[in-house]
Amino acid sequence: VGGPATVRELPRLERIGAHSHIRGLGLDDSLEPRRGGSQGMVGQSKARKAVGVIFRMIEEGKIGGRAILLAGKPGTGKTAIAMGLAQQLGEDTPFTSMSASEVFSLEMSKTEALTQAMRKSIGVQILEETEVMEGEVVEIQIDTSFGGEKAGKAKGGMEKTGRLTLCTTDMETVYDLGTKMIEALSKEKVTAGDVITIDKASGKITKLGRSFSRSRDYDAMGSSTRFVQCPEGELQKRKEVVHNVSLHEIDVINSRQQGFLALFAGDTGEIKGEVREQIDGKVAEWKEEGRAKIIPGVLFIDEVHMLDMECFSFLNRALESDMAPVLVIATNRGIAKIRGTEYKSPHGIPLDLLDRLLIVSTEPYAHDEIKKILSVRCEEEDVEMADDALELLARIGAETSLRYAIHTIITASLAAEKRKSAEVEIEDIKRVYRLFVDVKRSTQYLMEYNKEFMFNELDETDEYCVAGGDGDGGTEKDASADDGGAPSEGKGESMETSP
Repeated sequence: VGGPATVRELPRLERIGAHSHIRGLGLDDSLEPRRGGSQGMVGQSKARKAVGVIFRMIEEGKIGGRAILLAGKPGTGKTAIAMGLAQQLGEDTPFTSMSASEVFSLEMSKTEALTQAMRKSIGVQILEETEVMEGEVVEIQIDTSFGGEKAGKAKGGMEKTGRLTLCTTDMETVYDLGTKMIEALSKEKVTAGDVITIDKASGKITKLGRSFSRSRDYDAMGSSTRFVQCPEGELQKRKEVVHNVSLHEIDVINSRQQGFLALFAGDTGEIKGEVREQIDGKVAEWKEEGRAKIIPGVLFIDEVHMLDMECFSFLNRALESDMAPVLVIATNRGIAKIRGTEYKSPHGIPLDLLDRLLIVSTEPYAHDEIKKILSVRCEEEDVEMADDALELLARIGAETSLRYAIHTIITASLAAEKRKSAEVEIEDIKRVYRLFVDVKRSTQYLMEYNKEFMFNELDETDEYCVAGGDGDGGTEKDASADDGGAPSEGKGESMETSP
């Protein structure tokens, strides 16, 4: 009767972060880095190989209570390597990521915030045996009777009874169903041909999928339909159920009146030491009985130089505990003051803690590696870029910073979109380069016009180096930057600066 139906494609919402392209460490089985941007990782072969060894030790449970420092210049992939480690470990190994400055912004003591972060990074696998019935549903028969007075039902009421036939490859059994079981089967929408499990203790029904023997019942099946084999052996079985929780979750459940609901409230507050001691004792008891397994996870603290002496002292002591995760910390500082003191130390970390660390250094990226990283980011952000534009952007990344070049990708894409082009070209890179200055050009501008800014404290006798420069305050490349132009495309060729 009506007109033709129109099909409208819904846009897919995706969150693209700075490290959303990282899928792992990009290592083969012998822990050698793969070439060509495997799993989103490019360059840093030595650092990736070192972290790969640490990953293997974490998997085998041989590195609990150890600490690793990722140290290097800004923009050399320290956080990317940590995220790659998290992806490589998978969901079974707890991984907690935090910035050191979070410790000072929470409404609790610094040591409590670090304690909670460390206990979030320690997993507990609780093993539980339960009796279940597992089989393929052959038939469900439900009868409804009206006006019966059986089982205490009032006259004129309604009563449901039924029978369920389950089978395996070896046997078939018929079970009588009560009202609760009928409601549970209806709620799970169980039909003949489904493979289900029924927990005998709780009566919980879980639908495992559709039997392969019924795969030809319908001409079309939904994409979510899962086919499984018909179970073998006895209908009644003993199964081992594994519950994965963190020590922090157990702490919260046992320290709040509302129990596990406190996990959803977010504000867990400070937890008493006595509660943690009791929980540690109970978990150790379960471990001895074989009912629980402790999994040391990973706590990653970025910008660790922001911690103060009190936090460093706490970490020093906490790493000696039996319940300590693998600590991975990252910093881009050189010789710096330890926060809250006048003492200088490598990376702004006290020497006694540095002595405990396995230090992994990251190196600056080469031109080809920068180009490959930008290519990976273009693919992640769904941006088409011409080869010559990508080459120019790689040169900009080498002369300014990798982060600036990565930010330029999406802005150049918008500039190309404005002129109705599906591909980013050199003119788009030039336009964005003129609109958004990098740190080096911004610093040059400040040096030139410092007297016109408010609260200026620059002493004319002081010597300041331009960020990323060689300290002489200007080079031939800087001359084109002063005019708002991008780096030249070739030797002796300068970019045009007119819009």
